[in-house]
Amino acid sequence: MNLSGKITLVTGASRGIGAAVACAYAKAGAHVILLARTQGALEEVYDSIESAGGSATIIKLDLRKLDEVDKLGPAILEKFGGLDIFVGNAGILGPLTPVHQLDPKDWQKVMDINFHANVRLIRTLDPLLRAAEAGRVIFTGSETAHRPRAYWGAYRASKAAVEMMAQIYAQETQQTNIKVNVVYPGAVQTDLLMEAYPGGFDGKTKKPEDVVESYLALASPECEQHDQIIAA
Repeated sequence: MNLSGKITLVTGASRGIGAAVACAYAKAGAHVILLARTQGALEEVYDSIESAGGSATIIKLDLRKLDEVDKLGPAILEKFGGLDIFVGNAGILGPLTPVHQLDPKDWQKVMDINFHANVRLIRTLDPLLRAAEAGRVIFTGSETAHRPRAYWGAYRASKAAVEMMAQIYAQETQQTNIKVNVVYPGAVQTDLLMEAYPGGFDGKTKKPEDVVESYLALASPECEQHDQIIAA
């Protein structure tokens, strides 16, 4: 995989799948913009990329600050001249609580980070991606979005929403150079999985590095897949 000269933005890049994907892109030659809200964890990923000979930039941002999200497109254009690849990976679980007992603030937080931020990111990044030679958009989805389960209302509703938005955006970009796809990573050893199953997940799990191949393939300039859901 050769991503030399490509500019990539990865959200949720401070740990887990986001960090693994960012490192893989950097290894393939891309300059990776690492976005998350935890400075120390971002610096660890940055150091790992730099020590391996790659290049990266840190953007510390809480995706709940939607007005700040709106500024990303112009800021990236000014500093890097464009954007080739966007990976919408950031996500939180939120409380596992009956819908009628879920604090509206908790519901809003989950929807803002998992869904609304991605809508605003598409809005601000779309001009850059259309101008790119081969714009690529990849969202981290979840097969649980199609399986209702008691107490998982906020998380699964937000994942269903972002997947539908991605599919609609894919239809809207059908006649452009942009390819839009969703990856289902499955059960991956991340903080979110441990939060959801504090007693341990009763099933087979993967490491974040095990799922990066799908993200690499979908980021390739040669990728022809569009409006697809890919199981990693």
